[in-house]
Amino acid sequence: MAKERVAAAIDVGTTKICTLVGTSDRDGETQVIGVGITPSRGIRKGIVVNIDETVESVQASVEKAERSSGYRVVSAYVGIAGGHVSSTNNRGVVAVSRGDHIITSEDVTRAIESARAMNLPSNREVIHIVPRYYTVDGQDGVRNPIGMHGFRLDVETHIVTGAVTSIQNLTKCIQRAGVEVEDLVLSSLASSEAVVSEEEKDMGVVLADIGGGTTDIAVFLDGSIWHTAILPVGGYHVTNDIAIGLRTPFAVAEDLKIRHGHAAPSSLAPDETIDITTFGSDSFKPTARRNLADIIEARVAEIVSMIMGEVKSAGFNGFLAAGMVLSGGTASLPGVDWLASEITGLPVRIAKPKSIHGLVDAIANPAYATSVGLLSWGLRHTEVEVPGVPRLRGVGEMAKRFSVWMKELLPQ
Repeated sequence: MAKERVAAAIDVGTTKICTLVGTSDRDGETQVIGVGITPSRGIRKGIVVNIDETVESVQASVEKAERSSGYRVVSAYVGIAGGHVSSTNNRGVVAVSRGDHIITSEDVTRAIESARAMNLPSNREVIHIVPRYYTVDGQDGVRNPIGMHGFRLDVETHIVTGAVTSIQNLTKCIQRAGVEVEDLVLSSLASSEAVVSEEEKDMGVVLADIGGGTTDIAVFLDGSIWHTAILPVGGYHVTNDIAIGLRTPFAVAEDLKIRHGHAAPSSLAPDETIDITTFGSDSFKPTARRNLADIIEARVAEIVSMIMGEVKSAGFNGFLAAGMVLSGGTASLPGVDWLASEITGLPVRIAKPKSIHGLVDAIANPAYATSVGLLSWGLRHTEVEVPGVPRLRGVGEMAKRFSVWMKELLPQ
């Protein structure tokens, strides 16, 4: 009988904190058994600005997930985002160590460690080293070199770094909430686990997760990650534009966006109206729904243009045969896919988390792509537990952070 993996994931977003507890057997089926969703406080644009408020929000989310799952969350995989995160590509080169020149996992580890040997300011820390592909004696495009014969092994890696201060503040908040950080995972990489197919990654695709305070971007080509970036705009800015444009409180603007929002004004009837509450008035005022849609269209168009600007500046424009995949709460707005396709000229689809079972009613929409992706990442990197036998930690910093941990979820 296939043994079960158990993992927990915490998505610390600008607007919400989502904790998921899930299981997976050797067949790869993911079962969500615990969900905890709470409003986020103390986070701005993906960065901790108030530790006490963030700790309270995380604790509330974790407690909800524990009650619904029946497990105590001891450690979790945690998503990280924010403008402090940056990325670069770097190559590592080593000579094959064995006398018979058969490449082993030790050679791969040394090659990745070699790629990590780059000049990094003291205020920055490596979050991920993701191998893109390997080259064996000049033969490139190798996905798994272990067992191959060769004299020289090269690895092309994608390296993600973040500000030490921001990383430590986020880690401190999770730990003060009573949870150890099993591994930090870049939000865009996590989202790709849940919503991007292997075929799309092979053909070339840009994933854009438009969250509350940031838009996380990841470009995939030839089956590997090539570029990541985080833009400091998101759904909060759409709501703020609505509040200013219609002169209504922020909470009312958020409700209008969710209930009546649309990113394609031309598809709405000119005489369709909605009732809104403005500042200085307790009564409802009828307003054309197209006015709301005009505001949303302008901001979403700007976000899409910024996404494509990042793709072009990175040199990947023209390589996206599979187009654009949109996730995040703002992607749920009607008309966003049409508008994005009009602006980019690419095929665009709105992505919901896939291949999950169990308590999925609350998370089966684009806003939870990162949360589900974090859980999938955690389950994929969690070894099957054997009582009394320690296992390796997740591989967010593969060569740097190999360490031994015990089971992260203990039944109550």
